[in-house]
Amino acid sequence: MTTDDQQTNLSDAELAHLAAAGDPAAFAEIHHRYRGFVYSIALRMTRNEADAEDLTQESFLRLLRRIGSFRGDALFTTWLYRIVVNEVKMHFRVRNNKREVQTSEAQTFERDLTPLHAPRAGHLIDRLAIKQAVGNLSPSCRRAFILHDVAGYKHIESALILGRSNGTSKSQLHKARIRLRQMLSPGNAHAASPKTKSHGRANRCAPA
Repeated sequence: MTTDDQQTNLSDAELAHLAAAGDPAAFAEIHHRYRGFVYSIALRMTRNEADAEDLTQESFLRLLRRIGSFRGDALFTTWLYRIVVNEVKMHFRVRNNKREVQTSEAQTFERDLTPLHAPRAGHLIDRLAIKQAVGNLSPSCRRAFILHDVAGYKHIESALILGRSNGTSKSQLHKARIRLRQMLSPGNAHAASPKTKSHGRANRCAPA
């Protein structure tokens, strides 16, 4: 690689191979091609520009260390996406303990949840009933519901954040929606109360 034109015409796989061999120009081209891609993922997950900038740098440092492990079995963008998501997940693990993560989920739900309509009814469901119903879901179904239906992540993004397969993430979301409809349906006003939760997991969205 001696000129910018030659470099630009190379495929991602070819650039990755050259970068793994120690070619700084090849890695610079990868950075040029995908800095915006990496930043957008980090920003979407953190919703914080400063954190997204830091994580973009950390992700490219991680990429530099791992570039030799790219074998071309998947698209380079898919492989890079996983690296970025793992960096963001690590960022959250370091910054937050378990209690802080749970609090953040509750605050996100309270802030972003759009009003839901009761099935076959014209009135809005009381927000407290919604919060109680979501609280009665199992942790895995609750996280799947919040990530996809509240925070707006795509199925594949939710699956990567949760560390599960895409199919498992979709299944948990489906179970969560069914259980919420049951708890919030007319004639089932007490289903979302704390008492129902104490009856056991039979009435809850069970982990997949």
